[in-house]
Amino acid sequence: MTSSNAVKRIVFTGGSGKAGRHCIPYLLSKGHSVLNVDLVPLPHPTVHTLKADLTDSGQVFNALSSHFHLSHYENPRGPGGVSVEKPDAVIHFAAYARNLLVPDSECFRGNVLSTYNVIEAACKLGIKKVIIASSETTYGVCFAQGDADYHCFPLEEDYDNDPEDTYATSKLCGERCARSFARRFPGTDIYALRIGNVIEPHEYELDFPGYVDEPETRKRNAWSYVDARDLGQICDLCVQKEGLGFQVFNATNDTITTKETTAEILERYAPNTPITRDMGDFEAPLSNRKIREILGFKDVHNWRKYVTV
Repeated sequence: MTSSNAVKRIVFTGGSGKAGRHCIPYLLSKGHSVLNVDLVPLPHPTVHTLKADLTDSGQVFNALSSHFHLSHYENPRGPGGVSVEKPDAVIHFAAYARNLLVPDSECFRGNVLSTYNVIEAACKLGIKKVIIASSETTYGVCFAQGDADYHCFPLEEDYDNDPEDTYATSKLCGERCARSFARRFPGTDIYALRIGNVIEPHEYELDFPGYVDEPETRKRNAWSYVDARDLGQICDLCVQKEGLGFQVFNATNDTITTKETTAEILERYAPNTPITRDMGDFEAPLSNRKIREILGFKDVHNWRKYVTV
């Protein structure tokens, strides 16, 4: 288990989306080269967007073995013909982002098939690092019908995930695909990020005051969040950390999204849910302890920097 600060070539799927458009600039700031694979262009002067249907296995194999930019045609031809440098990592965020964007069957088909195709192509092309976007919804409450309770707090990666909705189920299937391929291709690291509610910089002023003033509305997100820029940091840490095989990581910031302490919120809104360990005064119920301890994550964009309490 090692960490490397080397510059990497990264294929990022879904980089034009809410999370990706902040993660990619962070990765670039660390010196990495990025190819965005999406159906919508990313308006960034140095990042090329390759349009691809990730439910088509052939397109995925081609996308992961593509030039990153038109300028790469200027590179000299290799001894065996045209030489395309292999990516060091694939970060797969492309997906239907929630339920009710498309019919449930299409949400499941698109999310599971695209994740399978990306992981399969990466492994068979010899790409040794794959990071996929899973979701907070896998903990079973976000899209549950009616008022549902979590099994326990804090929500950690060894939780018995049992969602009832299609989107979360598709994400759990992605995690299972990741585990399967990591076993099938020893030496390949495949990390699944259970990403919390993603917050962009402008949303602190727009939305966060309501989260703070009406904590009852945030139970479905476990009173937790991830700043989109800090999610970029998490992606970079995953790229650099080697030798972990298959892993699941909660991807959230450190603190609960309330003025009250964690204990007070859980007592008020989840009084029947067991607490399995001592929690920090303002620890996020969707705990990021694993990424702090194993990856070295540092919370840079704490919501209290941007919202007056």
